Amino acid sequence: MAEQEFYSGKILYPFVLALLVLSLLFGFAILPRLFGASEAQLVGKPAPNFSLRVVVNSDKPTLAMNELQGSAVLLDFWATWCKPCQAEAPIVNKIAQRYKERGLVVVGVDTDEPDGQARGWALAHGLSYPIVYDADSEAAGAYGVHNMPTLVVVSKTGKVVAVREGVTDDDELESLVKQAL
Repeated sequence: MAEQEFYSGKILYPFVLALLVLSLLFGFAILPRLFGASEAQLVGKPAPNFSLRVVVNSDKPTLAMNELQGSAVLLDFWATWCKPCQAEAPIVNKIAQRYKERGLVVVGVDTDEPDGQARGWALAHGLSYPIVYDADSEAAGAYGVHNMPTLVVVSKTGKVVAVREGVTDDDELESLVKQAL
């Protein structure tokens, strides 16, 4: 009889409801803390240095973060296979062009894919900013990148102003860039 009550829904329904509520609590309370930790740890702190090979849009063979001291910097961590990255690339490119004269340096950081993917994709899609290759995910690790795209905005003083995961729209990105300038 107890087994029949369980399967009829008298016991199963409250059990499933409790499990659903616990899952939602975990999703909204715990997961953001697990994945948002890098943002909280980075904002207001000096931007980690890296030196990576340039694959397109620069005459320099390498680019180091510490070379950009005194400029506002937008780092775009992305990969060619990432559909949200593809959607965000034109937004980042417009911001790069719009704020270049005001001292913004935009750097695409191609990570989490084989070497040689970014150059052709960037040229085919008209990206104008330098793109570097993060072969061993050194830079991605230093910046706590877990998801792509991830944007990191760095002020002229070299401090991280903001970190955004997922596609960031033009208005929000412009607002973040203005904070860094």
